[in-house]
Amino acid sequence: MRNSDPALRWQVERDLAHAPPEQWMATRARVATEGFGAQLLAHQDADGQWAGGAYFPADFDFQGPEAAEDAGQPWTATTWTLNTLRDWGLDAAALDGTAERLAANSRWEYDNLPYWDGEVDCCINAFTLANGAWLGADVSGIAAWFLEHQLPDGGWNCEWVEGSTRSSFHSTLNTLKGLLYYESATGGSDELRAARHTGEEYLLERRLLYTKSTGELVGPWATHFAYPFRFIHSALHAVDYFRSSNLHDGGAPDPRLADPVEVIRSARRPDGTWLQERRHPGRVWFEVDVPPGEPSKWLTFYGTRVLAWWDQPAQMSA
Repeated sequence: MRNSDPALRWQVERDLAHAPPEQWMATRARVATEGFGAQLLAHQDADGQWAGGAYFPADFDFQGPEAAEDAGQPWTATTWTLNTLRDWGLDAAALDGTAERLAANSRWEYDNLPYWDGEVDCCINAFTLANGAWLGADVSGIAAWFLEHQLPDGGWNCEWVEGSTRSSFHSTLNTLKGLLYYESATGGSDELRAARHTGEEYLLERRLLYTKSTGELVGPWATHFAYPFRFIHSALHAVDYFRSSNLHDGGAPDPRLADPVEVIRSARRPDGTWLQERRHPGRVWFEVDVPPGEPSKWLTFYGTRVLAWWDQPAQMSA
């Protein structure tokens, strides 16, 4: 992956090549000025947003063809762009003043609520919790919101506002990622840590793949491989989260991850790569990975990193 974009290359250097910190940190610093990261930064609006909106582009027609279920979520607006830049390791200093501009100018499409206050969707609030912790905004209110909205079965569901009382794999994974990032950045609290561990147990009881009631595969998306991950739960997306959680908490990997790890291992091709199986549809600024059917550098990185952690956890760096 020597010719990879800096957004990927620094992670390969750190997590697979185990390069010295001065090497991968120098590569990481290039995310702000080269390649994908610089391209996304160039699309930022003067008011701090991207595409003129918080979760949807300003020109999104909620009644038009783009709003059809098979059209996919647009990925160009502020929240999705911040998620991507954070995942790529962009230094928050490159977005100096963005938190304040969003506080002043950005409102959620739901009820015109202030950006850093969050809204009612678990996934949106989880993204905002992590992005706020990254950019230095006060998102403690969103953190407390998750304690109030954890469901009796231990997870979360974005459809709670419609009356759902059963957790969702997607909503729970996204919430866990937000809580872990917030905890890593701020120290969190005992209550949030306990909520995160309970949410992890919800997924582990189901081995990240199956319904608890019937033991059947929860959905075809659970075994699909696609980058960017977006909000979609998959074996690779979820096990990569549990890798991060395990490195944060310490101890041995949970043995109930064996099934999804085997799904990941069985998808590896003889040459050590993983194929891009699909793209999550929706408007993008530009493509960051290969079309379906081709070997993906991103998926190969994530797959290799997960298996290295699972097979030799003591050798993995945080």
